[in-house]
Amino acid sequence: MKKLRLIARIDVKNEYAIKGIQLEGLRKVGDPNKLASKYYQSGIDEIIFMDAVAAYYDRNSLSDIIDRATKDIFVPITVGGGIRTIEDIRTALKAGADKVAINTQAIKRLEFVEEASKVFGSQCVVASITAKRVGDGTYLAYYDNGREETDRDVVGWAKTLQEGGAGEIMLTSIDMEGTRKGFDIDLVRMIKEAVSIPVIAGGGAGKNGHLSELVGQTGVDAVAVASMLHYDLASVGELKSHLGNRGFITR
Repeated sequence: MKKLRLIARIDVKNEYAIKGIQLEGLRKVGDPNKLASKYYQSGIDEIIFMDAVAAYYDRNSLSDIIDRATKDIFVPITVGGGIRTIEDIRTALKAGADKVAINTQAIKRLEFVEEASKVFGSQCVVASITAKRVGDGTYLAYYDNGREETDRDVVGWAKTLQEGGAGEIMLTSIDMEGTRKGFDIDLVRMIKEAVSIPVIAGGGAGKNGHLSELVGQTGVDAVAVASMLHYDLASVGELKSHLGNRGFITR
């Protein structure tokens, strides 16, 4: 049986970890490095740092945070937000990241995904899809941290990203993100069935049962959690114990 990955997602604005609802109304929730250290000590499998305003301000400012984090955190770290060039990726990896998440630049220039995978390997390239339901069973991809709409159906876009060289997909539901009402099961299932590369699902976790429901109904490879950890609704250990009791083995 494959092992499920439990991932802590930490969105960052300037030097603060932040959280919002449907990617809006961002509020400070703490120091990103202290949170990352806490989750690592609690047994998290991976950590994702996302610069929430990098795309908007045309920059990435996570290198210092990653550099500090990797001094005492020894699980895979993904960094995203404002990754536009091969040099941006090189800088992130040099700072200590293991993978980079690419969304806006992939939408603007798909060739960037292929270039990145050729230079650094597909295992380093996480294609980030931020999706919003626009009709009955239809979802479109958004970029700039959910601010800008595209005309790309997320299922076709996921396939294109896989073909372009992405090693895994990080899928976030705008509709459910930060609501604590549960994941968009239909969305995750659609993407999981459309691609053969691993899928990370995020957006909506509010109680332990949401995670086991998601994994049981979709077979997703990893779950990204933010609010539940930031607001102490559950610990990493409690989430892993809950999943294990239902037959889902984490790393």
